Amino acid sequence: MARIPTAPIAVAGLVGGYATARFTKKRPLGGVVLGVAGVVAARQWREAAGGKTAAALSAAYLGGFAGSHPLAKKVGAWPAVFGVAGGVGLASWALADRRGEAR
Repeated sequence: MARIPTAPIAVAGLVGGYATARFTKKRPLGGVVLGVAGVVAARQWREAAGGKTAAALSAAYLGGFAGSHPLAKKVGAWPAVFGVAGGVGLASWALADRRGEAR
């Protein structure tokens, strides 16, 4: 079975979590989407790049989620979410997905 790269999983978790919370008006449901994608990505990060990198990427994922809130006050909600999701996705590709392709 082919492995889905972690970058799109992380991006989908951040964007999908926000979209779910916004459109359903149920923040906990958005948290479930965010959490499930984060757990799936973290497991794959650990397999592809090791525990330290997985911890760093998990911190970036959670930091992106938390950081999007104050950023949204400056640039708007969607630009903030897309910006942090893009940053986490790029980091995920560079530190885990690209490394997995070489194997």
